[in-house]
Amino acid sequence: MAADTAVRLAAELEERARELLPWFVAEYYGAVAGGALERDADLAAWDAVRFRPAALHGEPDASIATTVLGTPIAGPVMIAPMAQQVAADPRGEVATAAAAARAGTLLGVSTNTAVPFERVTAEGAPWWFQVYLLADRDVTRALVERAAAAGARALMLTVETPVLREERPGTEPLSWPDVPGRARLGNLTAAERERVLHRPVPHPGLADIAWLAEVSGLPVVVKGVLRGDDARRAVDAGASGVVVSTHGGRRMDGSITAVAALAEVVEAVGRDVEVFADSGVRSGRHVLAALALGARAVFVGRPVMWALAAGGADEVVRYLAVLDAEFRTMLRQSGAASIRDLGGLAVPPLEWRR
Repeated sequence: MAADTAVRLAAELEERARELLPWFVAEYYGAVAGGALERDADLAAWDAVRFRPAALHGEPDASIATTVLGTPIAGPVMIAPMAQQVAADPRGEVATAAAAARAGTLLGVSTNTAVPFERVTAEGAPWWFQVYLLADRDVTRALVERAAAAGARALMLTVETPVLREERPGTEPLSWPDVPGRARLGNLTAAERERVLHRPVPHPGLADIAWLAEVSGLPVVVKGVLRGDDARRAVDAGASGVVVSTHGGRRMDGSITAVAALAEVVEAVGRDVEVFADSGVRSGRHVLAALALGARAVFVGRPVMWALAAGGADEVVRYLAVLDAEFRTMLRQSGAASIRDLGGLAVPPLEWRR
């Protein structure tokens, strides 16, 4: 397989999706805090990681299967939580979950999903619930309890959006005309939605980690960490994992990229918890870079959304298959004995090193 086939496929899927979607939906899916420059910086940062191929390790273990918080998955690529999926495909996360089940992977499910949790679970793929703390704590508790009862395997406490980014006029989902994706918070009652919509969201704190674990009985993964000290504090407060993330470039114009922060975060938490990464992962090379820098697995977001809009679950499965195949090739070319033996393989740029 040619190098970076997945990158080209992602670009093709985006082009097709933009032709099919209303302009305001496509702009919402593709928006980043600093425009195209911020998006391109993410991609360039992953590309900047170089490798030191190993030799003389004999025949490598060809398996790319792994586990995340004890859940087996067929490869180290998972589907990131994303809102308003029903605007891309009428089945929304049901279609995405069906694709995840076929690909043997896990998906994240957004607080803003319009789809009942039980319908996601019915597709057979394991899933984590991405939690935003809502304006009313009792409503947050009710939502988390419903997710746990429906079969979520973990919670992802989102901390990378302390202030909501202003969308381009006309692209914020609540301003959309009558399209399916306008639906939000589909796992709340109408009365509960009234208590939280259009109200400021609280800033997450360390105490929220233990509270969510107690309420749900599930492990809590903190999503949106870009500093080693924050990662360490999260783990000491009870987090079972961290996701190094810039919210796909949506967090802050000028933010450090996720991959540039990854090694620092891994160093800070050691082997105490599992570390994951997202934001700009597009190719098998990027997946290898993340794992070689210490991530357990990665999340992929926008390419999955574009695939969903371009051709439903089938196109999502196709994209994930290309990405997995590309990673397998890169892994074999690296000379590593297995997916668990990547130490010393990655060489990050000098300016990232402490």
